[in-house]
Amino acid sequence: MTEHSTTLNKTLPENSPLPQHELLQEKSWYKTLNITDWLFALAILTIAVLVQIKMPHHMDVYEVAILWTSAAIATALGWFFKPMRWFILGSVALAYMAVGLYNGNIAHAGEPPQGKFLLRYLLSSQSAIMWQSALTIFAFILYALGAIVAWKQERRLPENGVSPQPNLLLGMASGLAWSAAFAGFVGLLVRWHESYLLRPDAGHIPVSNLYEVFILFMVITGLMYLYYERKFTMHKLGVFVYTIMVALVAFTLWYSWERGAHEIQPLIPALQSWWMKIHVPANFIGYGAFCMAAAFGVAELLALRGVKWLPDAAQIEEAMYKAIAVGFLFFTIATVLGALWAADAWGRYWSWDPKETWAFIVWLNYAIWLHLRLVAGWRGKVLAWWAIIGLFITAFAFVGVNMFLTGLHSYGSL
Repeated sequence: MTEHSTTLNKTLPENSPLPQHELLQEKSWYKTLNITDWLFALAILTIAVLVQIKMPHHMDVYEVAILWTSAAIATALGWFFKPMRWFILGSVALAYMAVGLYNGNIAHAGEPPQGKFLLRYLLSSQSAIMWQSALTIFAFILYALGAIVAWKQERRLPENGVSPQPNLLLGMASGLAWSAAFAGFVGLLVRWHESYLLRPDAGHIPVSNLYEVFILFMVITGLMYLYYERKFTMHKLGVFVYTIMVALVAFTLWYSWERGAHEIQPLIPALQSWWMKIHVPANFIGYGAFCMAAAFGVAELLALRGVKWLPDAAQIEEAMYKAIAVGFLFFTIATVLGALWAADAWGRYWSWDPKETWAFIVWLNYAIWLHLRLVAGWRGKVLAWWAIIGLFITAFAFVGVNMFLTGLHSYGSL
């Protein structure tokens, strides 16, 4: 018997089990669920059943499958990220309130005497989206002011002092960021109902043009950032993410005022497919993650240059890596779904259309990024710059192709 085993036998009581590593002692994820988790799941199940009962004439078998898959995803999100519970249930409740206020008449969102106050100023899709835009700008202002306060606090610390906790301004900014995402999501849900009020036989999910997907883009990016902010306790990075978000708001407002993009239009034949309901959201989870990773890349470069009020550069890079990994996963899923949609619509999976070509370039860019980090062991400045440049590649694939190139996806042009 070895010396180690002899020592172990002396320290353990007779017939006692061997000690387990702390990771092996953790409960399985399923066993960690409590009564609140199951009540939330029951609420989501109830909502899905009510939708199934009240709207069967609007759904084919594929849309029913999407409904129940969405219910499962919503439940998982609420279990995984607790703040999503009130977000999901609250947005559905407000959207349902808007449906009741409309009472089948789109004029109830217009001028008095038919117009209703809550719809006109709060719950109609355009009102909610304008609230989203305003709250996003306010969140950016408070994130910026909070960053300035953090910088001043850092300057007053001794050489090896401990950085203070997130200040009040950053906490308020997080609240506004949640409110902005909430308003945007409510706006999208209500817009979906409005499309059926305008055209009962041509209603559609609001991801059919650049205006609608930009709203979805801001909602997803905001929610993803708020998750990483909470997970890594990095409120100070909000100013970088919401600088990009303000640019998105500016584009959305311009696109609405100059092009009338906020008006609900009939769905063109190329988009009259259930594939759109799963391809587009998956795509924009990827876009949102890549956008956030670029903002983290800027923060990491500053941290590497010695900006002390920011979190540690290695911590920022870890968040950036996780964001790109999640984005890459969903962008890959979206690309596969897009190929299946193309086969269904055009009879071939891939046509090397400009949109498809640039989607492949985006996919290849982040595949190489992940390979260099995971296999080659790259770290630091190069990957941060790569994430920033990757945003411009992604932006061209998303918007630039629609502006400067033509092809099978030209229906999404500016």
